[in-house]
Amino acid sequence: MGLHNEILVCTVGGSHQPILTAIREVKPDFIVFLCSGRDPGTGKPGSVEQIKGKGKVIKANPYDEKPTLANIPTQAELPEGSYEVVEIPADDLDRAFMVIRKTLADLVDRYPRARIVADFTGGTKSMTAALVIAALNTDSVELQIVTGNRADLIKVTNGTEASAPVNIESIRLNRSMAPYLSAWKRHAYDEAADGLSRITRPANPVLRNRLNRARDISKAFAAWDRFDHSEAERLLKIYESIAGKELGEYFAALRLLVKESEQQEPARILDLWRNAERRAVQGRHDDAVARCYRMIEWTAQWLLRTKCDIDTSNISREQLPDGFEVRPDRDNRIKAGLCNAWDLLRHKLPDSPAGRFAEERLSGLLELIRIRNNSILAHGKDPVGQENWDRFHSWLEENFLPMLREEMKQVRIHKLPPQLPDCYRWEEDDCC
Repeated sequence: MGLHNEILVCTVGGSHQPILTAIREVKPDFIVFLCSGRDPGTGKPGSVEQIKGKGKVIKANPYDEKPTLANIPTQAELPEGSYEVVEIPADDLDRAFMVIRKTLADLVDRYPRARIVADFTGGTKSMTAALVIAALNTDSVELQIVTGNRADLIKVTNGTEASAPVNIESIRLNRSMAPYLSAWKRHAYDEAADGLSRITRPANPVLRNRLNRARDISKAFAAWDRFDHSEAERLLKIYESIAGKELGEYFAALRLLVKESEQQEPARILDLWRNAERRAVQGRHDDAVARCYRMIEWTAQWLLRTKCDIDTSNISREQLPDGFEVRPDRDNRIKAGLCNAWDLLRHKLPDSPAGRFAEERLSGLLELIRIRNNSILAHGKDPVGQENWDRFHSWLEENFLPMLREEMKQVRIHKLPPQLPDCYRWEEDDCC
C-alpha cells in the first residue's frame, strides 16, 4: 500500500454526508470503512452497500423513494487501493469491539508513523460504541465526530456538517491509571507508583498534574509502608496546601513518627501494628505475625527503658528482682527476650497497665506466641494461615491493644493512627 501519513477509520450507516465530510476534511491517504453486512434475519443489505454497491445505491435524502447516488468511494473520487472494507456485526457489541480492536492494532503495526483518525459518526449504535471503546484502548488513535446544526432531533442539516475532534485524553489517562490505582486495595503502593511512573506524560498540564499527584502520593505511602516516614512526609508535603483536608489525619500521624520526642517511639510501635494488618490484607500472614511479635517485644523494651531505665540488651544484675534468673550470654551480658522482658515488667511495674497485663494475661500471650514460633519466619516449618492470623489478631485487639493504649495516654497519644488508605481518593482535579 505504500506509506500513509493520514488514515481515516469510519463507521458507515444511515447518512453518507458525514462520511464525505470526514473524507474531505481529513484528506486521508487510506480509509477503512467499518460496515454492517447483510442482515441474517431479513436478508436486507447492510451499510456495506454504500461502499461496494454498484450503480445508484444511496438515497440523497432518507425519504426519497429510490437511490439516486453512487457509492461513497465514487462520490469521493477515491482511487482503487486507497480504501478497504471491514464488515462488523451490526448489533453484537462484544464481537464488533473485537473486530475493530484488531483492525486498529493492525493499522498501528502496518503504519506506525501515521496519524490514525477514527470517526464514529455513522453506523449502528453497537458499531459506534465498539469503535469508541477500541479507540480508547489504542493510544495512538484519535477520535472525531462529524456534527452540525440541527433543525430537529432526527439528523444534522445537510450542508452544515463539520468534523470535530473528541477530547479523550482525560478518559484515556483515567483508563491507564485505573489498574495501577486498584493496587491500593492491597496496599501495594510501590506497584502503583511504578506503574504510574511508566505512563506517558499527558500534554495537557491539568492531566499531567493529575498523573504526577497520583504517582507522588503512591510513592509517599509506599515509603511509609517500608517505614521511611521522613520520605513519606516529604512527598505528602508537596500537596499539603491543596489536599490538606483529605490528608490531614496522615500528616498528624506522620508528625509523631518523624519528630524526635517522647511520642515518637510509641507512635512507631502503633504504626507497626497497622503495618502488620496491611501484610495480612495481602495474604502475607507469616509477615503479619512476625511484625506483631516485634510490636509485643518492642512495647516491653520501650516501657522498661523509659520507666525503669532498663536496657533489655544489657541488664545489670542490680536491676534484676530477687529470684529473677536470666543467664548471661557468651559475652557475659544479660539480655531479656520477649518472655523475660514481660516477666520483668510484671515485677518492676505491677500496678501499671502493662504490669497488670503481664500478671493476668501473659500465659495467654505465650500460648499465642506459639503460632509465631512454629512459623517459617521463626523456628518452625508451618506457614501461618488465615485462621491462625484471625486468632492472633483478635486476641491482640481484645487483650493487648487496650493495655497499650492505656500506656500511650501517658505520653499524650490517645488514639490509634489511621490505617493507610486502600482507595485512591484524589482523582478529580477539583478535590485537590
